[in-house]
Amino acid sequence: MKARREAALLIAAAVAAAATGGACQRNRRQLRDTAPSASIPQSIAVSELQAGPHTPPVEVQNPYEGNAYGISEGQRLYEWYNCGGCHFRGGGGIGPPLMDREWIYGGQPANIFATILEGRPNGMPSWRGRIATNQIWEIVAYVQSLDADRRIASPPGAREEHLQAREGRPSR
Repeated sequence: MKARREAALLIAAAVAAAATGGACQRNRRQLRDTAPSASIPQSIAVSELQAGPHTPPVEVQNPYEGNAYGISEGQRLYEWYNCGGCHFRGGGGIGPPLMDREWIYGGQPANIFATILEGRPNGMPSWRGRIATNQIWEIVAYVQSLDADRRIASPPGAREEHLQAREGRPSR
């Protein structure tokens, strides 16, 4: 009886530690955004030219940048909304390449977000009202991951030592 009580207390302590942040938060999954409209950039610089006095650019961060779950959801949504129909797998085609370093309207997260939300002349449709804000940010995270030089967070896969045969042992 005493052993069961101790085991129950240990389980309760582990659950409490996980709920208070004791667990790894790298792949934290949010089921609902608290205020998705608050994450919509209001002022985005497309070029360095501007009228009037110089104002510093607004720095907008992608809430899903570096999040493996957000990137994989972005990839799923990219395929779901048929973005590959124009951009193919990021290499370009009808639409501009997404793996390129030079972007017409800027390659910063806020610029990519604005392009998806508002659309662009000569082909890019506006997705305002059709895609939820958090889903647009997930697509932005996926598009950012297409850059070959960018480090991507990814779910753990097979460990390298499992893939290589040890000395003196045949591989399978």
